[in-house]
Amino acid sequence: MKAITNYLNFDGNTRDAMTFYAKCLDADLNIQSFRDAKIPGPEGSEDRIIHARLSKGSAILMASDTMPGSPFTQGNNFFVCIDCEGREETEALFKALGAGGKVMMELQDTFWGAYFGMLTDKYGVGWMFNHELPKQS
Repeated sequence: MKAITNYLNFDGNTRDAMTFYAKCLDADLNIQSFRDAKIPGPEGSEDRIIHARLSKGSAILMASDTMPGSPFTQGNNFFVCIDCEGREETEALFKALGAGGKVMMELQDTFWGAYFGMLTDKYGVGWMFNHELPKQS
């Protein structure tokens, strides 16, 4: 297996969510609507997003909108986990992605040797932030 990539579905606000994530993560973002892809769909689907791809280095996050009228349940069965390089980065990302969201677990040193926290962002997506602490002898 080369990689596992999270793929998110939204109900008409993929462009807003992915633009927010790209800004917070200082990442590149490519977005394609149904209109851009020239894919016919039900009336009202033209400006919905058929595919969005956010990338930074080897990290990738993808998303799309559901079709108009398709059943949509905001998920709580997944998290996007970011393995951070240091406390400063962990705190900056936690603050940026947490804007307008809800903290589930404040950033803290954990029993497994990491600086860790969890939140749900303003779009209902769960995020975990993990920075492994130096091993103590």
